[in-house]
Formats: sequence, C-alpha cells, structure tokens
Amino acid sequence: MIRSFLTRRAEWPARIPDPDAAPPLKLLWREIGGLARAIAGRIRPMPPEPNPDSDHPPVMVLPGFLSGDWATKALRADLRRAGFRCYAWGLGFNRGATPDIIERIDGRVQWIIDRTGHAPALVGWSLGGIYAREYAKHHPGKVARVVTLGSPFSGSRRANRAWRLYHLVARHPVDNPPIDFHPAPRPEMPTFALWSKHDGVVAVNSARGQRHESDRQVEVDCGHMGFAYAPTSVAAIVKALTEEVATPD
Repeated sequence: MIRSFLTRRAEWPARIPDPDAAPPLKLLWREIGGLARAIAGRIRPMPPEPNPDSDHPPVMVLPGFLSGDWATKALRADLRRAGFRCYAWGLGFNRGATPDIIERIDGRVQWIIDRTGHAPALVGWSLGGIYAREYAKHHPGKVARVVTLGSPFSGSRRANRAWRLYHLVARHPVDNPPIDFHPAPRPEMPTFALWSKHDGVVAVNSARGQRHESDRQVEVDCGHMGFAYAPTSVAAIVKALTEEVATPD
C-alpha cells in the first residue's frame, strides 16, 4: 500500500511556480538589516556639487514607498562622487500615488531643468521607479533616461510583499490607484530595469520585466533595501546612466 502511494505520488505533475508570486519570506527577513543600513545612510555628509560642465545629465532620485529623501541620501552622495549633479525629489514622504503626483514631479523636474539647462535622468527606487517610468511617458522631452531599482512595473501589481501595507497607508488598492498608471510599456528614452534575485520585497519577474519593457534588464547582487546603498547597486546605476543605448524609432 505504501509503495503504491509513493508510486502514484511520483507520477503527480511538478508544481509550476507562480510567476506573479511574492518573494519568499526568508528573503523578506533579510531586508531588516538592509533597512537599518539604508537609514544609517542619512547621516553621511553630502559631497560638493560636481562640475556643472560635466557631460553627464543631472540626476533626480525618487524614493520608494514609505521613504523619502533621507533614505536616498547615501545613494545621492555616491552618485555625486561619481561625477553626477544629483538632486532629491523634494516632495516629502512617499505615501503612495496621488492624483497630482505627475504634476508635482513635473514641478521638481522643471526646477532642475531651469537650474542646470538639461533634462535629468530619473533614478527611481521601488515605487519611485513606477513614478519615473510614468512621468517619462507623460513628459518625454524632459527626461534623459530612466533607471528603476527593484520597481514592480511588470506583471501583477501584487507580486510583492508590500501591497497589503500599501492599501492601508495609501487608502486605495495597489492595482486601482487614483491616477491612470500604465507602468509596463517602455518609455521612449533609454530605460534600464535593475533587479535582484535576493530582493525580499518585489518578485524578480515584476522588477526585471519582459525584454520589450526596457532597453536593459540588469541583475544586481543586493537586497531590496540594498538598492539605496550597496556598492554593487551604485556601480550598476552609474553604468546605466552612462551606457550608450540605441533606442528604436
């Protein structure tokens, strides 16, 4: 009887992984240490502004959900050391999408353009990357390129560990925001999607996306929180900001 049961079990079809499933819980627990290091980055001194005659476009960094400019301070400091004129988003705490989020980002982008004379590259961490992609589609002439860091722009909007919390804080479902978002289609300027198999918050397929949804899909060896401070993330961002890309007409 036992042998018969084992034989039948061996014949069961293999379980097919759900491509829209959230990351394993064990990866989520690892993010706690990453969160502490991301918070510690707020006390790092900012280097001086790079030479305004630099060939690099200015960079605006958009924070993730439930974070703000304090969480991206270390990243902005590292990008400045790499030679970029780097700016915070200046819009306060990111509590989720609002009906006027595109207009508010546009005000900040226009300020950067007026200050530097150049359209900025947008580097968006997690939810900030969703904003960056969507803003770039609304105002393509004001964006040099887009780099997303573990952003859930592809597939199910619930393929992450944060959608329930998002619903509670933002007061609307993650898949029914108060603005018409279409994050998956690729913006017309060079677009890079940085993702990690160690991400404990956003599923790999969601952050990597399909090939036609960005110009490059770049694997980074860090956790979700590490996108804001890890040397591997900074190196990948710098490469994404400087790599030449031939975009289709």
